[in-house]
Amino acid sequence: MGTVSKELLVLQVWPGKVLRVSTADGEVNTLVEDAGAAPDGIVVDAGVAYWTTMGAPVVDPDVPGEAGQDFSRRNGGIHAFDLGGGSPRDLLPEGAITTGKQLTSDGAGTLYWGDREGHRISRVRTDGSGLTDLVATPDADGVLGECVGVAVDRDRGHLYWTQKGPAKGGRGRIFRAGLEIPAGQSAADRSDVELLWSDLPEPIDLHLDGGWLYWTDRGAAPDGNTLNRAPLPAEGAHGRAPEILADGFAEAIGLAVDSASGLAFVSDLGGHIRAVPLPDGPAASRAPWDVVSLGRPLTGLCLLS
Repeated sequence: MGTVSKELLVLQVWPGKVLRVSTADGEVNTLVEDAGAAPDGIVVDAGVAYWTTMGAPVVDPDVPGEAGQDFSRRNGGIHAFDLGGGSPRDLLPEGAITTGKQLTSDGAGTLYWGDREGHRISRVRTDGSGLTDLVATPDADGVLGECVGVAVDRDRGHLYWTQKGPAKGGRGRIFRAGLEIPAGQSAADRSDVELLWSDLPEPIDLHLDGGWLYWTDRGAAPDGNTLNRAPLPAEGAHGRAPEILADGFAEAIGLAVDSASGLAFVSDLGGHIRAVPLPDGPAASRAPWDVVSLGRPLTGLCLLS
């Protein structure tokens, strides 16, 4: 079976770039040469690519790897590039947010994202107006309160997000709340928050497709470094045990689902983008395969066409 020809936008972390990747042959082109410090989440809305940056960390030279990188300074932002041409621009300038993580759109001109060290889920219109916090977790929660992945169900009026918990800690959670804060309440104190899944290895990015919620997990094997899905729970119900669609990623992060071609695409910090056939889809008989391997850490991922 041949590969359905699509294009992806993916973020390279160091140095920060926006890359355009063909799923048919793995051809890679640089769309934005300088995407800022540690880009993480990307989405396309009305012909414009938007992405978040985490900002430059404070690095402890005595602590190797991510553990030695402190992203708690408020120096993240949201940036934009018109796919029809032009130069990159700031939608929200550096310092407007703390640590921009996954970014999504409601398809109607509003962007939503996780702010990890900022302990919140926020939104803004694509013209830069209406910056609003929808969820704010207590600073005292520490890493347990860090919000990462986000998905929007505009039709049902729901917001989904992940709180990944400590690295490889098995304390990750996925929540749901309304797209609007209940009257008289605040982002930090709202009564409609539902805990859907708990004790997950380390859930990261989300993707909502029909009645399914998909997510990447960069936690410890065997249940971590996986692509997962589960049906959306009914109101007041907990989520069913997730179905693992693929495993063995090198720190799974970005996620895009193309139900028309029956494929999910996952990026990881090992520099891979892997195509994963969906059950009952037209490519279901195939094993997952690498679309490209770039040798540099990759984060956010979205379908372009």
